[in-house]
Amino acid sequence: MLDAYSRGGLDYHLCRYGTSRLLFRGPAAETEGRYLAALGGSATFGKFVVQPWPVLLERITGAQVVNLGCMHAGATAFADDRSLITICNRAQAAILHITGAHCLDNSYYTLHPRRNDRFIDATPKLRALYPEIDFTEFHFVRHMLSALHARSGDRFGDVVQVLKREWVERMRDLLRAIEAPVILLWMADRAPETPNAPIADQLRSDEPLFVDRDMIEAVRREAADFVMATATDDARREGLRGKVYADFERPAAMRMPGPLWHAEAATALYDAVSLHLPARPRRRTAPPADAVRASRRVQGRP
Repeated sequence: MLDAYSRGGLDYHLCRYGTSRLLFRGPAAETEGRYLAALGGSATFGKFVVQPWPVLLERITGAQVVNLGCMHAGATAFADDRSLITICNRAQAAILHITGAHCLDNSYYTLHPRRNDRFIDATPKLRALYPEIDFTEFHFVRHMLSALHARSGDRFGDVVQVLKREWVERMRDLLRAIEAPVILLWMADRAPETPNAPIADQLRSDEPLFVDRDMIEAVRREAADFVMATATDDARREGLRGKVYADFERPAAMRMPGPLWHAEAATALYDAVSLHLPARPRRRTAPPADAVRASRRVQGRP
């Protein structure tokens, strides 16, 4: 039976952990004994791929990985969820996939507490900055931000600076709340350079929006390690190959990481994760080819 995120594509076997109201990709994993925790947004959830990077990391390390990736979630969804924090605290290590600075509550706007891509309301501060904007027209935060940038790049610069500062503070709070060693994961098709790419280009991408190297350096001291899984040229050219999706999901599937990129992320994490396991495991079958073959089998392809 297909679930709410499937609609003709993959069955993600959605599940919950503890008292959390967030939906995660299943089947539900055991949270007793030794395990790793993978915390993140849509890429960690693994939308459109048969085997997301937490599954592949489990295969190459031999350690159980609890996938706490949640669709459209950011720091706002994670920071106040005690069940998630408890699971992370009990883990041998937690991998925190870096999400964008736009998907958290701040002094300019509020978001849905679980679907952090959903815009709820503008604060008086933002209404005063953009008095000509009718904020009732917006349902998604990227749409709202794109409209603000198009109306005034100068004023939008003030918004971006607030988002950057809020991201650093919320990430510090989240990292300090997790007692297990935390490995930060950068999963994007570019490195977190300073300065960022042009704002207009960022708003059209699915990368960690507005997050740059200076911001990462500001929170890195709270983490045990930082791993970059910047997509290779082959992964960037993957397109729809190996992805499972319904016809109407095609545009969204084009933007999400494919099987090869997930395999590259798992491989990039291997050394950092192994330091926190009881004994350094022997690397199992390299995941890239396996991941692509598994996705092709689901689609009936050779």
